[in-house]
Amino acid sequence: MWWIVVALVLGIIETQTTVLVAGMIAIGALAGAATAALGAPPAAQVAAFAVLSALLLLVARPIARRHLRTPTELRTGVQALIGQDAIVLERVDHRNGRVKIGGEVWSARHLNPDAVVDVGHTVQVVSIEGATALVA
Repeated sequence: MWWIVVALVLGIIETQTTVLVAGMIAIGALAGAATAALGAPPAAQVAAFAVLSALLLLVARPIARRHLRTPTELRTGVQALIGQDAIVLERVDHRNGRVKIGGEVWSARHLNPDAVVDVGHTVQVVSIEGATALVA
């Protein structure tokens, strides 16, 4: 039962940190729980826990971390617009404006409260809030 408690605590910690360490060790704790359920002695339980945790940390974690970093060219939806250049169609200031991003017209606001960008200039999309592009 203690192995399950350890796995749950580590799983909760992983959801708060997302560094893929506590989660891998939590899976190792589940291996300890499985060996305990099979009636193995405590030494075998600890060995199963240690071996699986080490394997996951050394082999699976680097692979999983690579998959967390999605390259820009693989982004979809509004995430694909972040970092794109936009052409100003209507003057953009901190309150409003219009830009063209990849053939689509978007409402826009400048991140800098004092900045004003006139028609025809190019800005860069920093983020998307609803249907408004935040530009710089």
